[in-house]
Amino acid sequence: MGNRVALIDYGAGNLHSVHNALTAAGSEFITVTDDPEFVRGAQRIVLPGVGAFKACRDGLFGIPGMVEALTEQVLGKGVPFLGICVGMQLLADRGLEFGVTPGLGWIAGEVEKIERTDPAIRVPHMGWNDVALTPHHGDDDLLEPGEAYFLHSYHFAPENGHDVAAMTDHGGGLVAAVARDNIIGVQFHPEKSQRYGLDLLARFLEWKP
Repeated sequence: MGNRVALIDYGAGNLHSVHNALTAAGSEFITVTDDPEFVRGAQRIVLPGVGAFKACRDGLFGIPGMVEALTEQVLGKGVPFLGICVGMQLLADRGLEFGVTPGLGWIAGEVEKIERTDPAIRVPHMGWNDVALTPHHGDDDLLEPGEAYFLHSYHFAPENGHDVAAMTDHGGGLVAAVARDNIIGVQFHPEKSQRYGLDLLARFLEWKP
């Protein structure tokens, strides 16, 4: 696949595992980068993320010109974008972990702590769980129903239900994926989700939103 994939390095992502998974999915042109100019030439962008929302946000916004380059490419030029875990949560207006922290604001909503409505439910939400597509998801064939690996204590609550592409159940519904136009974000980890995750990454590398 001849797409130049920019895997964003901002000090808060599981870069090695994501890089290996993208390679296994068929990409031959992946660059781990913190260079906004490289991002401006990329044909696909992947933003991973692990840890706290604020730390991830500070790392990303701390790279001079990176957010501007991402915005130009994704919102301005329609370059396909994949956010993973906290990389997906950063799409929100704000996160509520350790106070209120602004996000990218590309998909309206906020990132909230998972509430324990059942004493038997553990937080963080960790392990394999179903990915169920929402009825309005559309027909781009990027997401498919299945099982994926999750690890998170906070969840994305979008303002508009039409931005929710998939749900999972952990003592109640949690958003498993959001999508709009050329943007997709997944709460689960494709790089830890074996065949289900590799198939998703392979479809992303071919995606033409």
